[in-house]
Amino acid sequence: MDWIEAEIATSTTGIEAVTGRLLELGIDGFVIKDPGDFQAFLDDKEGNWDYIDDDLMGLKDCETTVTVYLENNSSAPEMISAIRSELDVLKSLGEDMGRLELELKNIREQDWANNWKKYFKPLCVGEKLLIKPSWETVAEDEKRKIVEIDPAASFGTGQHHTTQLCLELLEKNITDGCSLLDLGCGSGILSIAAMVMGAGSAAAVDIDENSVRIAAENAGKNNIAPDKYKTFAGNIVTDKALVESIGTGYDVVCANIVADVLVAMSGLFGRFLKHGGKLVVSGIIDSRKDEVLDRITSQGFELIEEKNRDDWNAASFVYR
Repeated sequence: MDWIEAEIATSTTGIEAVTGRLLELGIDGFVIKDPGDFQAFLDDKEGNWDYIDDDLMGLKDCETTVTVYLENNSSAPEMISAIRSELDVLKSLGEDMGRLELELKNIREQDWANNWKKYFKPLCVGEKLLIKPSWETVAEDEKRKIVEIDPAASFGTGQHHTTQLCLELLEKNITDGCSLLDLGCGSGILSIAAMVMGAGSAAAVDIDENSVRIAAENAGKNNIAPDKYKTFAGNIVTDKALVESIGTGYDVVCANIVADVLVAMSGLFGRFLKHGGKLVVSGIIDSRKDEVLDRITSQGFELIEEKNRDDWNAASFVYR
């Protein structure tokens, strides 16, 4: 099996936050290197040793890193993008967690930027949608609604279960002419799909400015008028001015993000929606499902539907 070695640069104080985010993404195996381990070894007064192993000596002046190994398959592009997105969230907290940069160690970034495309093929999702990149073609008589997405470095090709689950629920909650807010938009796949399915307008928000730019570009590729598709960059949890600029009264809000961020955002969902509006959330691992759904219902939402696929969960709600 072919593996991708992904190394995250952090700090001793950042290890817990980084590994916590990885666990939220379903990654439960990692290798940690930290100079603090070397110091702990030296401070062990009970130690009985005659030499120091070379591997331990290598920790003395190293940068703290968390390394994960990802299968080099169709899920890898989404996972790498998801990791980078989570690191951007951690950076926005302004705490001492080191560089929080991800580096692919056993594959060149420039090679990966092109080689991953072999995994991105036209994909049917739900009953209505077909997701495709610009370099792939589909039959002229294709009956499904086509969403063309070039994710570049952003999360959102439709390959990951969380995206598919969210699209399937959106399919049931998008009505002609409705307004939609996409929180954590990544490539823009959810909001663009909503527009293709009949939404009248959409707003896309992401903490990463690059993702916002890519989402706007993808909207243009799907012939969505700029005045119908607005983008915002920033963290809605900490930026009150951003929340005000996004506005309120949306018919549908969607968020395909990890559990911790959904919990942090839960108090804002109702602020963005009109009463009777729909909320669709995804990206929730099994172990956090009850916690997240209970938190959202406590904010005035009524659960409509749950969907599960391979340890991932999504749900839709109505705002009362």
